[in-house]
Amino acid sequence: MRTTSEHPSALTEDPRELDRTDPLSHIAAAAEAYRNWGRWGEDDRLGTLNLIDDDARARAAALVRRGASFSLSQPFDMNGPQQGWRRRTNPVHTMLDTGTDAEFIGQGFPHGLGGADDVIAMPLQCSTQWDGLGHIFDRGMAWNGRPAGRVVTSEGDLVTGIEHAASAIVGRGVLLDLGRLLGPRLDEAGRDELPDGYAITVDDLEACIEAQGPTSRVGRGDLVLVRTGRYTRARREGWNGYAGGPSAGLSFTTAGWIHRTGVAAIATDTWGFEVRPNEFDDAFQPLHQVVIPNIGLTVGEMWDLDALAEDCAADGRYEFLLTAPPLPITGAVGSPVNPIALK
Repeated sequence: MRTTSEHPSALTEDPRELDRTDPLSHIAAAAEAYRNWGRWGEDDRLGTLNLIDDDARARAAALVRRGASFSLSQPFDMNGPQQGWRRRTNPVHTMLDTGTDAEFIGQGFPHGLGGADDVIAMPLQCSTQWDGLGHIFDRGMAWNGRPAGRVVTSEGDLVTGIEHAASAIVGRGVLLDLGRLLGPRLDEAGRDELPDGYAITVDDLEACIEAQGPTSRVGRGDLVLVRTGRYTRARREGWNGYAGGPSAGLSFTTAGWIHRTGVAAIATDTWGFEVRPNEFDDAFQPLHQVVIPNIGLTVGEMWDLDALAEDCAADGRYEFLLTAPPLPITGAVGSPVNPIALK
């Protein structure tokens, strides 16, 4: 167990050693131990995405051998996972002009031209998405030690808006299929799915890397995808609390692993990235509170990793070129994304 002088019993990588009654001490200890404030300068806007350099992208591009392409996005439609929590809704897609208009009404164009137009209204984090660095604060502080109120205002994220990451999230992707590794032993039906409430530990992550082989090594600048199988179950059985409900996910105690491996970003097939219910009696997303505003980690959620996982299991290669740029929405604290894995 690792400790700090200020919080001598609060820093651990063993979930059994967490004091469920004292999330604040654990959060404070992890924030202090793993904080990257100032690492990339006072004006930094990218956090750990700085770890993806040009050489890393060139090496990632060389991973494409077959040209197989996998979209890792859930659909963006009214049948999505959202149920209104914090006013989050599913996308509302509306047609402005249609073929019916062109055929029966006319649209005012010359020589028989017709067309269709549409509009979509949605929260930026209603389906497959990135959490930007302005999305979560730690006790009033945003990424890089800035006061939260000076970063995100009614005009948006004035400092770390998601638009700054528009060209950054291209690099080596690595799939860690924890559902396939542990699910057959833990799931009642023996499926490649982790049960709700299962906290993925550092030992689990390292065991998965060992089991999957050398192409699963995780290091500086990598984009790590963690499959639990939660989305697999949602597609089979319906949403049933997928958004905000119980789920397997990363343990709070993985914060140190995230920091020392030097990964650039992590995305999961779950709504909330970390295990739910959380590992403290009275807490909400405590791992978010450490990794986003303190480590500077970009976090992805609600990704569809199933087809990619099947392909990785079939050919034994768990690394690929991943391109997952956010929409450059000025001042946004998150963005929808259609990630593409190329093998």
